[in-house]
Amino acid sequence: MHGATLFETPIGRCGIAWGARGIVGVQLPEPAGSERGRLLQRFPDACETRPPADVEAAIGRIVALLEGQAPDLDSIGLDMSAVPEFDRRVYEITRAIPHGTTRSYGEIAADLGDPGAARAVGQALGRNPFPIIVPCHRVLAAAGRPGGFSAHGGVATKLRLLAIEGAPGNAEFDF
Repeated sequence: MHGATLFETPIGRCGIAWGARGIVGVQLPEPAGSERGRLLQRFPDACETRPPADVEAAIGRIVALLEGQAPDLDSIGLDMSAVPEFDRRVYEITRAIPHGTTRSYGEIAADLGDPGAARAVGQALGRNPFPIIVPCHRVLAAAGRPGGFSAHGGVATKLRLLAIEGAPGNAEFDF
């Protein structure tokens, strides 16, 4: 059984789900207020409830990041027991990308020891159950192109998150 809750942020209502081992998922804003339904679809055994102190602290850090601050998200406990090993490795590397900076899919593939795995890195990030905490928005395609983004709003949402962080080359996106 997982717990879940919705919370307000500067980019809209987000959701978070957790279990005994840590956070199992984060939900970015959806159209027409459908975050609750999407969160419960992703985590059907979740029960909406008040979050424990560690999850409440994680929510506070997510909100702070979306307000333009640079909180520490690395210490937020994630339950990756349902995440494939390759994806875990990608997420660990992605979590280490500093606030306000970006890396490419190819650079992450090289860090994995497989420079030809850029597409697989992109696919793993497309499955990221922990957006913001695992900052997949900080990963770009070759030559600084934005690449894809699986959350609602796609690339526009990715660029908005990069603009909030003040990532170089993204300041022109004022949302």
